Amino acid sequence: MPDLLSFAVVALAAFIAAGLTMYSGFGLGTLMLPVFALFFPVEMAVVATALVHGANNVFKVSLLGRNADREVVLKFGLTAIVAAVFGAMTLAWFAQAGASMTVEVNEEAVSEITPVKFVIGFLMIAFALFELLPGFQKLEFDRRYLPLGGILSGFFGGLSGHQGALRSAFLAKTGLTTERFVGSNAVIGFLVDLTRISVYLALFTTAGGDLGDFGGWPLVISGSLAAFCGVLIGKRYLHKVTMKSVQTLVGILLFGVGLALVFGVL
Repeated sequence: MPDLLSFAVVALAAFIAAGLTMYSGFGLGTLMLPVFALFFPVEMAVVATALVHGANNVFKVSLLGRNADREVVLKFGLTAIVAAVFGAMTLAWFAQAGASMTVEVNEEAVSEITPVKFVIGFLMIAFALFELLPGFQKLEFDRRYLPLGGILSGFFGGLSGHQGALRSAFLAKTGLTTERFVGSNAVIGFLVDLTRISVYLALFTTAGGDLGDFGGWPLVISGSLAAFCGVLIGKRYLHKVTMKSVQTLVGILLFGVGLALVFGVL
């Protein structure tokens, strides 16, 4: 059973991230993955993040889904769903890879680097650049590239959960109003989450796993409830909050935990 500090860290992170990312369309998954990685193996941290992210998107769709742009959802969402399947299966392949590298100091093992830790850590560092470097923060794409955006966002969403930054970059240039942007983001995010969670669960069950043995359900549930509260607060009060400070905080956290995973510290 997780301790009180674990609940506090997960709930606080989910509450703040969900509230502050209402209008950016990304940030909850990028922040929750390194937080969950502190408590679970990295592949299970991806699954736990997906569950919280998915529950949050269900809630957002119920509030804002009616504002979604159907054309944008179809052009972006259909390719994202297909790509998310391949991304989730790639994660499973890395998680099952038996190879690892042990780092020793004075003939004493100090860390073990597995393929899944290295790949997820590398991706976290890469996506930290989207939050930290001005050139990436201003990255936008034309509307005709929506299917390509769906492929990239969906694949990385299935692989590591980092889908929102790319999705927002592609959707930002589509001429949507704020309401349609938020609604479309929520619907597409929900579709990708539903797809990757289904693949995760199917692969987990096929491998002989038992969801009842997963000890992270209390943290997932508390994170989801805290995210719901963050969405409600964000919807009412935080629409004028600048995202620069949030992007910087998320980027630093991603970069730090990504380095720790790459070098086998976590």
